[in-house]
Amino acid sequence: MSRPKPSGRSYGRLTRHERNAVERMLDRNRSAREIAAELGRSPSTVTREVAAHRYVTAPRSRYGEPAPADLSGACPRLSAWPRCCNGCSHRRGYGCSRRPRVFYSARRAQEAADAELSASRSGIDETEEGAAAKLAAIRDGLARGLSPQQIAATTPGLSASTVYRWVDAGYDGMTNMELRRKVGYRPRSRRAPKRATSHSSRRSHASFLALGEDACAAAWEMDTVEGSRGDSARLLTLLHRPSRFQLALPLPDGTCASVLAALSSLRGVLGEDGARRAFGAVL
Repeated sequence: MSRPKPSGRSYGRLTRHERNAVERMLDRNRSAREIAAELGRSPSTVTREVAAHRYVTAPRSRYGEPAPADLSGACPRLSAWPRCCNGCSHRRGYGCSRRPRVFYSARRAQEAADAELSASRSGIDETEEGAAAKLAAIRDGLARGLSPQQIAATTPGLSASTVYRWVDAGYDGMTNMELRRKVGYRPRSRRAPKRATSHSSRRSHASFLALGEDACAAAWEMDTVEGSRGDSARLLTLLHRPSRFQLALPLPDGTCASVLAALSSLRGVLGEDGARRAFGAVL
């Protein structure tokens, strides 16, 4: 059922829900007016949306690219409504030799619209004269060896974070090399990479796979969960993969002896034979 267009509605960006409706109705070969009536938008908004956010699926070398504005010589569906291959009887190009193949996707349209909005908000939110004056003040201050904090303190309407951001963005040809503190940092000392922990062949991945597909699928996953910083207590968790059943055993600390004691208490409850049958493989 079509929704009536709200009276006096100001123009706004299409939402993801509306773009999903556009794609769904394109697949059903609906006209621009039918889609516009469903969304409560004007037909020109719908046609602009589809034309602006189409993407190429064939040829493969241009997959994912926006559709070019000039599609003369291509399929007539691309030069007039619906301007895409959605709803075509040769859906997804099966049995169709025409190139390019162009589709409208709500997901891709939303990503493109978000990228356009983000790009429109980048840059300097200043008049040309105001931006030029502040850039001149920043460059002069850096040339005199002043810090961003000192430049901001002597320039009205300018903050230290703005100085860092504009320099980092490379406005007016500036670079981070002009910030004395950034180029004056000493190289940080880095620890040597840890050596891989050695273990016996019985604990290798190949040994685990050799147990067979059934045993691997029924394996338990063991881990320890730490509490707040400074608290030595732990939880030993055992998760059964097929059933998602989980055991949690309290540990006084994270030592190997505590883990062995918890597993021994579990073996004492189930018995040696029961423990072997229940815990065939533990990761």
